[in-house]
Amino acid sequence: MTSPRYGPGQLFRFSWYFYLFLAIAGLVWIGLQRGTIPAELFFSPATWWLDLALGLGVAAALLAAWAAGRRWVAAARELERRVAELLGPIEPAEAVGLAFLSGVAEEVFFRGAVQEAWGWLVAAVLFALLHTGPGRALRLWTVFAAVAGLALGAVTLVTGNLLAAITAHFVVNAIGLSRVGRIASTRSETGSDT
Repeated sequence: MTSPRYGPGQLFRFSWYFYLFLAIAGLVWIGLQRGTIPAELFFSPATWWLDLALGLGVAAALLAAWAAGRRWVAAARELERRVAELLGPIEPAEAVGLAFLSGVAEEVFFRGAVQEAWGWLVAAVLFALLHTGPGRALRLWTVFAAVAGLALGAVTLVTGNLLAAITAHFVVNAIGLSRVGRIASTRSETGSDT
């Protein structure tokens, strides 16, 4: 079994810097495009609860698609094993923190800035390219990210704000990272590669 590349807390610190940079870049880009960063970009006071429900529904659909893929596609199970090996055991609080950071930062950048400037499809493609790497399993991650990017872009178009997309992104990542953390913990306890 290969040991994780990151020591305790290293991944969280690296992610914090990366996602902070991504969020600031997105906010600066939005500010340059619009001249201001309106609160309505993040939520609508009149429909926030509908947007939140829509985000939860999109998350449920994406998680159901991944669960089906994990059940029927060996590359999905291999991807989870590879990510667990790379990240190592993740504490639940760390998984939630990473999910929050990535959900907010990536949605501000990709849906708030890129989609506003270049459109829904370009934002989804660039989002998918951020989630790529060598090998069949990582190509599956790219395909899943493309589907998720299209869905997140669509809910942003429908709602006119980022709340539904951030909610869906956060829930998918929190559950996915928690699962990967459990896989890594089980592997480290048993010393198994399975």
